[in-house]
Amino acid sequence: MENNHEFSDRPLDSVSLQQDPTFEQEVQRLHEYTVAARWVLVLLLWLTVGSFSLWALRDDIRLLSEHFTWASLRYALSLRYNPIPAIGLTFTVSMTVAVLVWQSRNILFGMPQSERSRLEQQLLRIRQQGPSHPLYSWIVQSPRLK
Repeated sequence: MENNHEFSDRPLDSVSLQQDPTFEQEVQRLHEYTVAARWVLVLLLWLTVGSFSLWALRDDIRLLSEHFTWASLRYALSLRYNPIPAIGLTFTVSMTVAVLVWQSRNILFGMPQSERSRLEQQLLRIRQQGPSHPLYSWIVQSPRLK
């Protein structure tokens, strides 16, 4: 296989791709960008939805800090009395926990084969599209890889 990243319509040999050190580095780089993108999404959620939800619940939070009971917490986060802030806070916390669990699983148990093959297919599409793809210069032509 040539190093010009031009691909035809023929199927690629997955064994030769897995032995290619450049391909492995690019898959790892794509995974790093995926992790970073998920954390940026969580950060943006906390800066927007999370902060607005906490601001809307500020009176209930003040009451909870003075007289905490489980009933007052249930009331503060109730969909009946504060539906929008409760949904926003639940969504933000859920996304944070999901990214934490996903990244922890990858660190502790390694990346699942299904996710690895998804990254490989995505990398092949990035290579095939070439420099017109937004991630091409960061993944394929990255200075860290040369």
